[in-house]
Amino acid sequence: MSPGPLAGLRVLDLATMLAGPYAATLLGDLGADVVKVESHYGDDSRHLGPERAGERSPFLSLNRNKRSLVLDLRREDARAVFARLAAASDVLITNVREPALSRLGLAYEQVRAHRPDVVWVGVTAFGPDGPYAGRPGIDFLAQGYAGLLAMNGETDREPVRVTVPMVDVLTSTLVVTGVLTALRVRDATGRGQQIDVSLLDALTHAMASGLGYTLATGEAPPRTGNRSQYFAPSGVYPTRDGKRIVVTCPSEKFFQNLAAALDADWPRDPRFATIADRLRHEDALDEAVAARTRAFDRAALLARLIAADVLTAPVNEVPEALHDPQIRHNGMIARVAHATLGAMEVTGLPIKLHGTPGGVRLAPPVHGQHTDEILAELGYDPDAIAALVRDGAAGRERERAS
Repeated sequence: MSPGPLAGLRVLDLATMLAGPYAATLLGDLGADVVKVESHYGDDSRHLGPERAGERSPFLSLNRNKRSLVLDLRREDARAVFARLAAASDVLITNVREPALSRLGLAYEQVRAHRPDVVWVGVTAFGPDGPYAGRPGIDFLAQGYAGLLAMNGETDREPVRVTVPMVDVLTSTLVVTGVLTALRVRDATGRGQQIDVSLLDALTHAMASGLGYTLATGEAPPRTGNRSQYFAPSGVYPTRDGKRIVVTCPSEKFFQNLAAALDADWPRDPRFATIADRLRHEDALDEAVAARTRAFDRAALLARLIAADVLTAPVNEVPEALHDPQIRHNGMIARVAHATLGAMEVTGLPIKLHGTPGGVRLAPPVHGQHTDEILAELGYDPDAIAALVRDGAAGRERERAS
C-alpha cells in the first residue's frame, strides 16, 4: 500500500468525539502519522454506543489510521513528554475549551513554544470569541442556530434534526482544508499559524442556498419534507414489495423520461404540463406516480427507470448500503485487523489520488495501544517508560484493562 501523499507529516489529535478526530482521521488516510493523545479516561466516544468486546462503535467508526498514546496532561512529567512530542509534530488539532486548554498546555502560544512553525487548529462549537464563545455545543445545536432544523421535516409537523452528524463531518473537512492550506503557506514562508473552525460557521457555509432564499425574498424557506421547493415530482415512492425508491425530476427532460418509463401520459395532462403546473398539483402528481411505482418490485422498477435515464435510487437500509456494489467498488468499506476484535471493516478514504493514493493502513487503536512505541520514538528508554506508566503520567491498555 502507498504510504500516502502526507507521509512524513505528524498530526497530534487532542480532540474528542467527532469533528476534530475525524479531521485527523482524514489526514491519516492521506498518509500522515496521527498520534491520538488521550487521557486515562479516553476519548468520550470510547464510552458511547454499541459495544463489542469492550470497544464502542462510535470510536471504531471514526478513528482509523491512528496510534493511541495515553498521557495525563495534568501532571508535569506528562507535559514534559508532550513538549517532546509537540516539538516533533507538524499539526495539532484540539477541541478542548478554555480554561482547560491553557491549563493543560495546549493553547496555541504554548504549543508554539515547543514547535514555532506548528499548524494549530482549534475546533469550537460557535467560534473562539464573540457572544457564544466558551459555550459547549454539538451538531444538533448548530442545526438549531443556523436554521437547518427549522428547514428540515414535513410541512405540517415539527422540525426534525438531520440524524447523520453532517455538521461535524463538514467541519472535519474544513479543518483538513485549513491544515493543508496552512502547510502550503508554511512551505513557502517557514511560518505556521493558528486556525479556528467552528460547527456554526461550517453549517452557515453549507446553508448558502437556504439562507440565500431569505436574503433574496425576505421570507423563511418552507419545510418541504422529501419534496423540492422548485420542481415536481420529487420524493420517496412505494414499490410492490414494500420497499421505497427516490425519484426526482429537476428538469423537463427527466419528467418526460419518467413518464415514458412508466407508460404514463402525464405530459399531456394540463395539470402537469409545466414545472409550475406540477408544483401547483403536486399532491395529485405524487398520487399518480405512487400508483405506478406500486405496480413493480423495487429491483425491477429501478432497472426500468435507470434504463430510461431517470434520476432514481433505492431507499436502502444501512445494511443494504454497506453491501451496495458501487460503495464497495469505490473502496469505501475497508478491512483491517484490530488489536482485540480481529478482522473488522471500517469506512474508507473518499479522496482518490491516482498518483499518490492514501488508504486505510491502521485499525482504530485500542486505548493506549501505542504508548510504549511512541515514547520509545521520543527517546525514552524502557525504564523511563515504565516509570511514567507506574506514576500515572502515561498509560497502557493492559494497565487500564487490569
